[in-house]
Amino acid sequence: MGTIDGVVDVGELPPTTRPSTAGPLERLAVWRPADTARGWIVTLTVTAIGALVRFWNLGWPTDRGTPIFDEKYYAPEAWQMLRNGGFEDDIGFDYAFIVHPPVGKYLIAAGEWLFGYNGWGWRFSSAIAGAVCIFLIIRIARRLTRSTMLGALAGVLLICDGVSHVQSRTALLDIFVALFVVIAFACLLADRDQVRNRLAVAVTEGWVEDSRWGPRLGFRWWRFAAGISLGLACGVKWNGLYYIVAFGLLSVIWDATARRAAGVERPWVGAVVRDVLPALWSLVAIPVLVYFATWWGWFGSETGIDRHSFDTALRSFFYYEADVLKFHENLLSSKNHHTWESKPWTWPMGLRPMLYYIEQGPNPFATGCGAVQCIRAEMLVGTPAMWWLAFPMIGWSLWRAIVKFDWRHAAVMVGYMAGLLPWFVNIDRQMFFFYVTPMAPFLVLGLVLACGDILGRARAGAERRGTGLLVVAIYTGLVVANFAWLWPILNGDLITNARWQAELWLPSWR
Repeated sequence: MGTIDGVVDVGELPPTTRPSTAGPLERLAVWRPADTARGWIVTLTVTAIGALVRFWNLGWPTDRGTPIFDEKYYAPEAWQMLRNGGFEDDIGFDYAFIVHPPVGKYLIAAGEWLFGYNGWGWRFSSAIAGAVCIFLIIRIARRLTRSTMLGALAGVLLICDGVSHVQSRTALLDIFVALFVVIAFACLLADRDQVRNRLAVAVTEGWVEDSRWGPRLGFRWWRFAAGISLGLACGVKWNGLYYIVAFGLLSVIWDATARRAAGVERPWVGAVVRDVLPALWSLVAIPVLVYFATWWGWFGSETGIDRHSFDTALRSFFYYEADVLKFHENLLSSKNHHTWESKPWTWPMGLRPMLYYIEQGPNPFATGCGAVQCIRAEMLVGTPAMWWLAFPMIGWSLWRAIVKFDWRHAAVMVGYMAGLLPWFVNIDRQMFFFYVTPMAPFLVLGLVLACGDILGRARAGAERRGTGLLVVAIYTGLVVANFAWLWPILNGDLITNARWQAELWLPSWR
């Protein structure tokens, strides 16, 4: 038995057009769009537009020059880490201990190091993360659909998503979880293609059947990179753990289906024997090691919170982590209700958004909006033209995944549900709409795959293709118009009270 190191392109036949009687090489084919240069031009152009939108007037709003909403925790914590050399203590703060890992605050601190302790400084890294997510979602959608046009559509939709927009312009942690989750998903997609190419080499050289379990697949750098990214996601917030479980199962299932496509006699057993242990190493052990490494500042400190609670650093660390876990377990709605909290069944459609900032009254800007009563407000709200289609999107994707065995819809649903379903375990826990930030890219991907199905195959008749293109174009215009309408309350612009009331589409938004 040997290991496969080579990578070859074994075909250009899209997965949705392969006949059921296709041979192993056809079933393993990794089809790529031919317009490589155009794909990069489109990607960089849409990303540049998205970056402009994310960075526009980034320093506003502030609370008289100070952070707004929960920025009041993370911006000063990051500033303290910048001054302390990478760790936090409770000296000079009103809280007893820190309840989230340090990576997101390292990133916020990087912006503060560049621009100082101001709105631009504490939001700079969030805006960079938002722009990178746009870049990645274009490339991911292009890889999933094999269409540069649909990749561009994914970028436009993510630009116009109110949740992603506001979170990219706020010094909170969730945009960084989304960034590392999207990176991990992109790496796993690249790993899937690489595995199928390596198996195609075995088929071509005639030794894929040397074992009933199939060949070993060699070291998989893309999956290793996914593990690093998932470890960083956990280093931002613990909910990154949900994606470790989801993406780990997804990776092994992809390995089994690839072995089956290659004609391996016992593909599922082969995946267990050949792939589970390497997957555990890359997607469990590596994230754990990365997570520990992110606490370098705390381990190297003398005054970090609980640093010397016990005689060894590890015992003190686990005591600190247990204390944080206890805090989260006791963060319950029944004990401390928050005006803007929401439950996960309201999240897919964004039925209960969050108000981050509001300033209203006749002064000090009585004439600024052309009316007696003026308002500045920033609200985290998902663009309804996208979020209100969540349940139809979920239903369509599940039908495509279960009935049509479309792996692309299945993969997107895994990412989407990993951000939603775990929160149903403890309904009494205090939860907020900004937890959906890592779900937003997968909502976009699900909508783009549905738009691809509406468009039809490239070889479809001109009338069918033209009708599909018209529907997708109208929908895209609706999303852009909806985003433009919401712009004032996504950015804290000055508006009249009448306009503010018109922005609040549902009673639950108030």
